[in-house]
Amino acid sequence: MNFSVDLQGKVAFVTGAASGIGYGIAQALSQAGAKVLVNDISAEKVQAAAAVIKAEPLPGDITSPDFIAQVKQQDIDILVNNAGFQHISPLEDFEPEIYRRMLEVLLVGPFLLSQAVVPGMKAKGFGRIVNIASVHAKLASAFKAGYVSAKHGLLGLTRVIAMETASYGITSNAICPGYVDTPLVRNQLKGLAQSHNMTEEQALQEVILRPVPQKRLLTPEEIGYLALFLCSDAAASITAQGYTIDGGWSQI
Repeated sequence: MNFSVDLQGKVAFVTGAASGIGYGIAQALSQAGAKVLVNDISAEKVQAAAAVIKAEPLPGDITSPDFIAQVKQQDIDILVNNAGFQHISPLEDFEPEIYRRMLEVLLVGPFLLSQAVVPGMKAKGFGRIVNIASVHAKLASAFKAGYVSAKHGLLGLTRVIAMETASYGITSNAICPGYVDTPLVRNQLKGLAQSHNMTEEQALQEVILRPVPQKRLLTPEEIGYLALFLCSDAAASITAQGYTIDGGWSQI
């Protein structure tokens, strides 16, 4: 794929970037010339990722006030809110503390980080906020009360930020992927295989990919290319949008 974006002189901050989607986006931004700060709650993992990407590690908990204060000291042009985790459980068995923690990481964290970087972006007259939502920001699946609630909220937050910052040269958009070949999805496969009494490959083909016309998982690199476009000058008039990228699964 031949797609060129010049982000020389820009500073990007990507959360949940030690692996998966976040890693793919951080790599794309770095290759486009941006100075990239990569975040993960695990200092060891984020340092390893940063070394490969040629980025700077910024480990920490995105819901921590101390970490948010640290982020405020950075001169950030591009914020990518990607950090998250999955938990699957029937509603009546869903642990309230896990539900609350999912909202904290997947929704409150992006709110706090956006709040931290927007003043600097306004002062410069430039900013890009890209929230990694999910197809589950637009539709629901059983047993994912926490994830679906948070991702629906994240899409709404994306649009509010866009409305408040549009006149300052800032854009705020969400990417809504279907199933991507990441550790998060691979871990889900194990549980699906056990619950359906089948192999992981069968669970992939017969459960996850059954409604997907392309019959394959997306790659983190594909999400990275879309994020890169949204951070480019070519996307200056694109804001308040939720971009679905799911191989034709949802058609929304």
